[in-house]
Amino acid sequence: MPLRADALERLNQWERSCTRRLNEGVSIRPVRVLFRAVSRLGNGALWYVLMIALCAAGRPGLEAAARMAAAGAVGLLAYKLLKAGMPRPRPYRVIAGIRAGIDPLDVFSFPSGHTLHAVAFTIIAVAYFPPLAWALVPFTLLVAVSRVVLGLHYPSDVLAGAAIGAGIAEAALLL
Repeated sequence: MPLRADALERLNQWERSCTRRLNEGVSIRPVRVLFRAVSRLGNGALWYVLMIALCAAGRPGLEAAARMAAAGAVGLLAYKLLKAGMPRPRPYRVIAGIRAGIDPLDVFSFPSGHTLHAVAFTIIAVAYFPPLAWALVPFTLLVAVSRVVLGLHYPSDVLAGAAIGAGIAEAALLL
């Protein structure tokens, strides 16, 4: 096996092992309840409430909310295009012993849309209101971890979602 293929196979094995280990948390009721709640909030509810709340902060809040909405729309488009073009099955569908801790919103795993949006929205909100970092950064990290713990994504799906979300947020802040 060529060196490159061997390295990719080792990386794939590590990722599957990491996914399997993190997914063991889904069998622990408090862990499952926490990550299900975080995942549901990450579906959009928290972000919509945050955007509305930011609007009450006057012009900076309105601007932040508008940029978050634009980033959300671009993120959704990127997410849908990537999901259609890279049909990677979710871990619980292809790895023995992985359980889905919650019903997925769609069929494929790459990239993590929850993480993409959480990172994008957090970067924009914190750029306008830095004190929000103490709450939004830990929540965003929990969203990212929840996707793997719940058996819906691989770590690379989450990392890709985070990178895409960061890029979209940075573009939204530059425009």
